[in-house]
Parts: sequence; C-alpha cells; structure tokens
Amino acid sequence: MNFGAFDLNLLRVFDALVRERSVTRAGDQIGLSQPAVSQALGRLRALLDDQPFVRRGTEMAPTPRAEEIAPVIRQALGQVEQALAGARRFDPATLNRTFSLIGADFVSLLMIPPLYARIAAEAPCVRLRLVDTARGEVERLLQDDAVDLAVERPLTVPDWVAREPVFGSPFALIAAANNPQIAAAGVGPGEALPLDLFCRLPHGIRSIDGSMSGWIDEALAEVGRTRTVVLALPQFAGVCLAVAQSDLIAAIPMQFAEACAKPMGLAIYALPMPTGAPDISMYWHSRHTNNPAHRWLRDHVRAVAAAF
Repeated sequence: MNFGAFDLNLLRVFDALVRERSVTRAGDQIGLSQPAVSQALGRLRALLDDQPFVRRGTEMAPTPRAEEIAPVIRQALGQVEQALAGARRFDPATLNRTFSLIGADFVSLLMIPPLYARIAAEAPCVRLRLVDTARGEVERLLQDDAVDLAVERPLTVPDWVAREPVFGSPFALIAAANNPQIAAAGVGPGEALPLDLFCRLPHGIRSIDGSMSGWIDEALAEVGRTRTVVLALPQFAGVCLAVAQSDLIAAIPMQFAEACAKPMGLAIYALPMPTGAPDISMYWHSRHTNNPAHRWLRDHVRAVAAAF
C-alpha cells in the first residue's frame, strides 16, 4: 500500500462500519450519504487489497482481519480527535455529528424530547439517536464507541467506564384506576397497598432478558415474602398498557408512572415495603471525559435530569 496516497477519511468510514455494521447507519453516524459510504468501502477494498467487510443477511460483518485492526484504528482516531479538539475553541453551533445514547424507554419518553430541544437550540447540525438496552451489553458498546453515553440503572462496570449519578428513581405501584380488588380493599390513590394484597395480586414487570424477578423481589425477600409475576415485557410502556387493561399491578419508576397515569387510566399507589431508590447514572468511556463535545452533551443530560 502507498500510505502517502491513503485518504485518512477512509478510516472514519471503516470505524463507523465496524461499529454500525450497516452502510446506511454508518453514513448517518459520520454525516455521509449511503452512496458515499459505498464508494469509500470500494476504495478501502482496493487500497487494502482485501475484503474488510462481507454481507451477512442485512449486516455488513467485519472480516477477522478488520476485527483485528479495528481497535488500533479506533484508538488512533480518538487520539486525533482529542488533539484537534484541544487545539480549537469548542463551538456547538459548528458541531456536525451524531450522538448515540443507550437507555430504556424511560429515557426515550422522558429525557430525549427535552434533551433534543436543548441541543437543537445550540447545535442545529447535531443528531441524537437512542438505542434500546436490548441492543447489547453496555460495557461492550461503550468500548466499541457504538454508543457515546449510557443512561442506566446501577451497573457493575470496569474502571475505564466513568459514571455519574444524575437522578434517583424511586418505585411506584401502578394499577388500573378501576382495579376491583384494590377498590374492594378501600385503598385510595397515593396510599400504600396492604402487603398481603400486594403479594396476592398478579404482577407485570419490565425485563429485557425475560427473567421473571427483579429489584422488588429482593425487597420482598427482606421481609420474608414473595409475589407472583405473570407477565414480563421488555419496555415500561408495554407494562403500563398491560396493567391498564387487566387486573395486573406493577412497580415501575415513579417518573414513568406519573407520565403515563392520566393518558392510560392508571392509579398510582405506594409500595407496602421499603425498596430504596436506585440511582440512574450516565456511563461513558473515560477516554471521552475531557472531550469538549462529550462534556457538552453530558452537561445537557445533567440539566435535563435535574428536572426529575
């Protein structure tokens, strides 16, 4: 290869394709059209005299050679980005990039709309994308720079992942406003459900992996009780809809319960036992801690979360 004739912009295309495994998504990530990414991919094949990606179903899968060199290229691009960012004054109005976040539908419903409004006012060429937690393991996605920021419940992460709590997320209990068993017990909205009734009623939970237990079961175990979980769904919104149309009850984050109660016909109750309030935190790769654009994004997430 004649490295003197090598277009270093092709490395950005290579890096985006490794992370996104899609010509369209890679183009969206780096601000290129699909034809431009396809053309760059052809030039990469010619210059490397190798096939860095092969089509596998709907994906562009990296070959073993591409997977081998991808971490080196990602590190080099990161170092260049840091060097250039430190050499100029950061101006969000000139920023042209896509920020990718990962979080539950809690984040998409309550945080992304005000976050987008704040960012669009300062940086009209910035694009936001939220991927669901079902996309994959947060640690791996941060390591690969497939996402810039995770907004998640407490996670066990390695030292290279930076973490900052942004708000507490206490649980609330939701039920259909006309739930007959709760009405028969004479419990009004805002009051605590009796523990026996709480354990007797069928429960729905949000579970991304299909497991039928969670934080609430640990809290019940502390008081020597169990509950019956009959429905597990991967999104809070699905849990709320199922509760609104049945005799199910569900413990979900208070902020989400308050957002959905009126439009879905739900009543909110207090839990009969202490559960604590898990911190929702921002997680990011520590290599981006001092990056001006990343700091700017975190500042806006922090400001939106302060309203919770």
